[in-house]
Amino acid sequence: MEPRFLSLADVCEVLQVPMPTVRALVRSGELRAIQIGGKGTWRVERTALESYIEHRYAVEEQRLREGAQARD
Repeated sequence: MEPRFLSLADVCEVLQVPMPTVRALVRSGELRAIQIGGKGTWRVERTALESYIEHRYAVEEQRLREGAQARD
């Protein structure tokens, strides 16, 4: 069974982006995350990461459609 929550390092690995990128996504609210424990360790729920990825696909599909319409 896969864990429900991922560390920011795990998210970096899944998205194949550097830590500053993931931190910026969390700080902006684009990627939902919660702080857990006394040190405020960030965790991202696996479903939140999947939702973020699906949203990015939708954004890119829209951008491509708009670009194709502009060329017509």
